[in-house]
Amino acid sequence: MPELPEVETVRRGLNQLTLNQKIVGGDVLLHRTIAYPLGIEEFLAGIQGYQIATWHRRGKYLLAELEEVGKKGKEERQRNIKPSPAEVSTVSYLGAHLRMTGQLLYLNRDEPLHKHTRVRIFFDCDRELRFVDQRTFGQMWWVPANVEVESVMTGLAKLAVDPFSPEFTIDYLANKLKHSRRPIKTALLDQSNIAGLGNIYADEALFLSHIRPETLCTDLKRQQIQKLHPAIIQVLTKSIEAGGTTFSNFLNVEGINGNYGGTAWVYNRTGEPCRLCSSPIQRTRLGGRSSHFCLECQK
Repeated sequence: MPELPEVETVRRGLNQLTLNQKIVGGDVLLHRTIAYPLGIEEFLAGIQGYQIATWHRRGKYLLAELEEVGKKGKEERQRNIKPSPAEVSTVSYLGAHLRMTGQLLYLNRDEPLHKHTRVRIFFDCDRELRFVDQRTFGQMWWVPANVEVESVMTGLAKLAVDPFSPEFTIDYLANKLKHSRRPIKTALLDQSNIAGLGNIYADEALFLSHIRPETLCTDLKRQQIQKLHPAIIQVLTKSIEAGGTTFSNFLNVEGINGNYGGTAWVYNRTGEPCRLCSSPIQRTRLGGRSSHFCLECQK
């Protein structure tokens, strides 16, 4: 599943390629990909004739502000910011969540259709934004103006703070974990604790902070949380700089793989030597998810 760095990579690519171009139409090949509105014609009519002012990211969600053609595009926002009440009342949005295997590709309109193409959005420059999704769990939304975004994209209301938000402090993380009897790895994957963090980067952050994934949150010492907090930001930042991680499906908007996987500390490296101590990387399962760690470096 694309995680925060992959979604952020897509957001930045979309902001480079898709802004200030008139949407002239579209095609929905799989109806259930459109989560809102229920009518496909209403979805296409809602976005047609508008242009994208900027893309935001909230956790693993993408939100495009739509504006009337001819208005000056807004300056790109480098970090995801929750739309203000004023924006909610005056701006319509195009939303997307990639889920397990979703891809947003910016292509020439005459490019042959990928087998798993679900939605096409046409621009007036003979280019299109194509939503490709093999597992079909991905979704798109059109949120009309004067409608609260979270009332339509209901998953947004459940998200905690973003790791790059000023609110994500050591005290915030400590307060989220101190009463939990869950393993730390499971807690890190909970989007109501940290928005956007997933399996890959939870493993990587725990390695850098020398914490075993099965350690109970209530057993963590303050010093461990003080190491974990910057480790989370560090691995996310490094992966964004590498264009995300591609182990199976992830591609950026131009169809290019992410490069972080080749430098990962532990994730997907079962049996390979630890990059610090050469001990073989271990793999276990917690809450139905794989966890990778080093027996020697993580105590």
